[in-house]
Formats: sequence, structure tokens, C-alpha cells
Amino acid sequence: MEHEVRHNEKKRMFYIEIDKDVAHLDYAITGDKMDLYHTFTPPHLRGNGLAGKIVEFAFNFAKQNNLKVIPSCPFIPSFLERKPEYKKLVSD
Repeated sequence: MEHEVRHNEKKRMFYIEIDKDVAHLDYAITGDKMDLYHTFTPPHLRGNGLAGKIVEFAFNFAKQNNLKVIPSCPFIPSFLERKPEYKKLVSD
């Protein structure tokens, strides 16, 4: 399943839209920190890697914009276990 991650800066979210369903990651930026605080995937789309793809996109966005990540969302630690190369972007 190949879907494009998009960024809605006004709503402060990264998302994938499939038909009328939206999987998304909400964030807030304060100074040089980006708080990734809420990930949602519609129940019938879970297990397809959508959340991981969106979170990876968000980490790459943080890296490109010299932001440190605050991993408030409970999904982020499991993502970092699978993709430890992103741990260096996590705020101390």
C-alpha cells in the first residue's frame, strides 16, 4: 500500500488520506522543539504501516528544519525501537 504523506501546516498535522479516511499525526512547535503528541489511524486501516510512515515523515521534517522531537505520543517509542536511527533527534 503506497500512499503519500502530506503536511497541513495550518492544522499542524502530517497525514495520509485514503478515500475519505485520514490517518494523521498532530504536532506543536515551540522554539526549536516539535512535540509529536497524537497519532491516529482509522481502525480498519491499522496494521498497514500508515502511522509509521507518517511518523518517519515527521522525524525527517524535524531533521530538515533543525528541530528536536518531543515524543509525547505513545506510538513513538515503538517506532523508535524499529527505527533507532531517529533517536538522535529526540529532545533531552
